[in-house]
Amino acid sequence: MTVLNTVFAAFEKRVAYSRLKRELSNMPVETAIDLGMFREDAAKVANKAIYG
Repeated sequence: MTVLNTVFAAFEKRVAYSRLKRELSNMPVETAIDLGMFREDAAKVANKAIYG
């Protein structure tokens, strides 16, 4: 079951990454400015948050 657990964990991380990236990409510009980030950096921020 270890292989199956590993695959499932990777799948869960990918889903979490996709959701976070979509949310960051679609947030209002004012919110992005308040957070001190650019919406264009959504992939980089999501990658660091999910995968470390």
